[in-house]
Amino acid sequence: MELIRKYFPELTEDQLSKFEKLEELYKDWNLKINVVSRKDIDEIYLRHVIHSLGIAKVQKFNPGSKILDVGTGGGFPGIPLAIMFPESTFHLVDSIGKKIKVVDEVSEGLGLENVTSFNQRVEELNDNYDFIVSRAVAIMPTFVRWVKGKIAKDSNHDRRNGILYLKGGDLSEELKDYRTAEIFELSEFYEEDFFDTKKVVYLPMKYKG
Repeated sequence: MELIRKYFPELTEDQLSKFEKLEELYKDWNLKINVVSRKDIDEIYLRHVIHSLGIAKVQKFNPGSKILDVGTGGGFPGIPLAIMFPESTFHLVDSIGKKIKVVDEVSEGLGLENVTSFNQRVEELNDNYDFIVSRAVAIMPTFVRWVKGKIAKDSNHDRRNGILYLKGGDLSEELKDYRTAEIFELSEFYEEDFFDTKKVVYLPMKYKG
């Protein structure tokens, strides 16, 4: 929790309470359904929560925004972002049912009313979103193909609608065909060594009706 307070001092008491409760819920559910490694669960704020909130350092979601989290796993980055932006709606999708079970239980335990989950492939969704977020579930060309046609027509932010993707390492080859992509180094926001190679990739996308 020290990291949460350190990097997000503007949080309300309600948000801080939810972030504090999050660790207990994940540790409890991880004993029943293993969705986070043992090492990661012991450092859940560093490796999952703060990492997920790297997206919030790059983009603030306006009230009424619709955000899709693809391949959410146990709920990252979607659940931390849903706590951070309670007036935005978050749709979390994963093809593995047991992971969505954890998402549902943690969301309920935290009292999150702005989270909806789907146990299906993202290609099967029929909805449009302001932003699509994810955490390294596939290389960018594959991911772009998965989410094609899922971007809303009208933008509610200064930044155009598109993808906000948490990735690590050298992305030059993966992004060579995406000239409009912007890369934000998380080491510019966080000082811990864990973030030295971590990035947020923003890729604007056109609406396709």
